[in-house]
Amino acid sequence: MDDLVSSVSTFSSSLILRDRKFEWGQRTYVMGILNVTPDSFSDGGEFNTLSGAMAQVDAMVAAGVDIVDVGGQSTRPGAEIIDLETELARTIPLIKAIRDRTSVPISIDTTRAEVARSAIAAGADLINDVSGATYDPEMLPTAGKLQTPIVLMHLRGTPQTMQSLTQYEDLIAELLEFFEQRLNASLEHGLTREQVIIDPGIGFAKTAAQNIELLRQNRRFQALGLPILVGPSRKSFIGKILNRPDPKDRLWGTAAACCAAIANGADIVRVHDVMVMVEVCRVADRIWRETDNLDLA
Repeated sequence: MDDLVSSVSTFSSSLILRDRKFEWGQRTYVMGILNVTPDSFSDGGEFNTLSGAMAQVDAMVAAGVDIVDVGGQSTRPGAEIIDLETELARTIPLIKAIRDRTSVPISIDTTRAEVARSAIAAGADLINDVSGATYDPEMLPTAGKLQTPIVLMHLRGTPQTMQSLTQYEDLIAELLEFFEQRLNASLEHGLTREQVIIDPGIGFAKTAAQNIELLRQNRRFQALGLPILVGPSRKSFIGKILNRPDPKDRLWGTAAACCAAIANGADIVRVHDVMVMVEVCRVADRIWRETDNLDLA
């Protein structure tokens, strides 16, 4: 597979979300994290009110975010699973409020088909499923019926068990096999290749060393011919490298990880600190992508 990949991007497909065209390989797109949860690992409770969440949306949009990712269920290690009604109550009013205010594309971070359906009806444009659409058997049929693009992330187990499931014979090969299976399932349910995005799942059923390996070998996933999302933001492996136990102290470590992801083929980075990471991506793109026509004379 390695000989199939020789540059930062080996395919030229694109995706339309709302009124925006995402041209893979042209630049790195920034997905801004908006967790409306009390227990997320780095920003739990910060945006639990509608006014607080909307202020954050406004800041992201002003900074140049490409997608706002709304999540009502924490997926940190050990997180408890909330009921459907709670997840809907946390996410749907916020999605409606965002859509009333701005045309920025919205993704719904959920593993539940019912939440995805309600979110799309409220104005969301993309499903972001950390289970790779394996938790809910109705997720892919729902995405296919609604013709909604989906991010399929690699994960083993559940948030309660995933960090005990980090044994791999060949990490990259096993992830490639997982994504091939999930892509085939997506196609069987009526989605097109252009509607599928993959995410290797940094921090999910991976050790710190495995997370670093994923960043180093991210380019290998380009052999699948699908856009790649990478989410290193504030993750614990950065804290271990820098001896920064507080996730909010991992800004520059996140910047370095984003640069590594971009140099190795990421199309989207999912981050908390949008303003800084938009600038990081712009400089990284200028260094590693040949399509930037920025005049530096």
